[in-house]
Amino acid sequence: MSFHFRDGYLYCDELRIKDIQEQIPESPFYLYSLRQITENYRAYAAALEGIESIIGYAIKANNNLAILKHLRELGSGAVLVSGNELKMALAAGFDPKRTVLNGNGKTINELIFAAEHGVMINIDSEFDLEHIQQAARKLGKPVGVFIRINPDVDPEVHPYVSTGIKNSKFGIRNEQLHWFLNRIQADPLLNLVGVHCHLGSTIKKISIFRDATALMMQFIEVIRAEGFNLKYLNIGGGLGIDYEKRGEVLPTPADLIDSIRDLLTDEVVLIMEPGRSIIGNSAVFVNRVIGEKTNGNKHFIVIDGSMAELIRPSLYDAYQHIDFIEPIDGEVKTYDVVGPVCESADFLGKDRVLPAPHEGAGLVVYDAGAYCYAMSSNYNLKMRPPEYLVDGDRFIQIRRTETFDDYMRLFDGLT
Repeated sequence: MSFHFRDGYLYCDELRIKDIQEQIPESPFYLYSLRQITENYRAYAAALEGIESIIGYAIKANNNLAILKHLRELGSGAVLVSGNELKMALAAGFDPKRTVLNGNGKTINELIFAAEHGVMINIDSEFDLEHIQQAARKLGKPVGVFIRINPDVDPEVHPYVSTGIKNSKFGIRNEQLHWFLNRIQADPLLNLVGVHCHLGSTIKKISIFRDATALMMQFIEVIRAEGFNLKYLNIGGGLGIDYEKRGEVLPTPADLIDSIRDLLTDEVVLIMEPGRSIIGNSAVFVNRVIGEKTNGNKHFIVIDGSMAELIRPSLYDAYQHIDFIEPIDGEVKTYDVVGPVCESADFLGKDRVLPAPHEGAGLVVYDAGAYCYAMSSNYNLKMRPPEYLVDGDRFIQIRRTETFDDYMRLFDGLT
């Protein structure tokens, strides 16, 4: 793995993270391994060998332009959930004809923009279909569409990241399928090219993907019987990563693909939408300790990072492993690791057994590549942190620190 200890210090590939921290004036910051991103992408590419397919990286997981360009160079397509993500995909050089626009609330302007560039668009509801039709008529050109079918398969994950069950806001109900097929068939500007499902995120059982794929192949047969020439089966993403660091054996991309290989036919091009499993374990969030305190029986390590920069623990009660980047010989205690934001919800980890640190010690939150920077905010007027990338034995900056002047420019000329 790219993040490993040597002589008591945490390294990212060939570089000691403490050395990097001492060279960077800002704190906290995100640190990525280019090697890990590459290995994760290539694991999918190798797993899909022999299957006509598109790996569509889910830009919502991490939208850093340098990372997007690297994935595009590796051969990735892109999966989008907004018009601005399409702009980023185009800036990174992705082929728009190998991209898919998802989302349950796409605006008319976003749909027109996507259709102009030949992006495939997912139909998520009755009004979404109507809006796609309006966009196609405005442009006077055909649009390739998917139907996002809700297979009602329980992914057994946190309800906030479960998207394929019956009561999800995403997708159409199974029993509505023929209603949608009739309206697509009656519209000469809509070309139904595929079906799509997405079960959720952090999934650890490949049987869940197999169950969904079997259902979706049945839907493909039904749809083809209605006269449609479907090309794509998009089974989404959602493969989990090892956040807990407890030695749990998790399914790999090869395990996932091998579990569904016999269900696929040569007439179907498979689309996958990995995000977290490509980028999640490629980064750490690097902080400095501000101090240690005790309130009664509760012990706290206060760091300069917070829920403003990394909200997953506060939002989902998600576990992300925490450790120091350097030798610490203090008394071992059970701590909550918290930030300086004025919220009781501002924590990065609870009940962590760690040695008492000295002020200024370096501390990392692991597996911070996915849904961490992308979900950061300016709460308490915290400025979003910089991002750095390790490429072998060198590191480069791939996002500047957001400054207070950047923030104040939003008000220029208004008051």
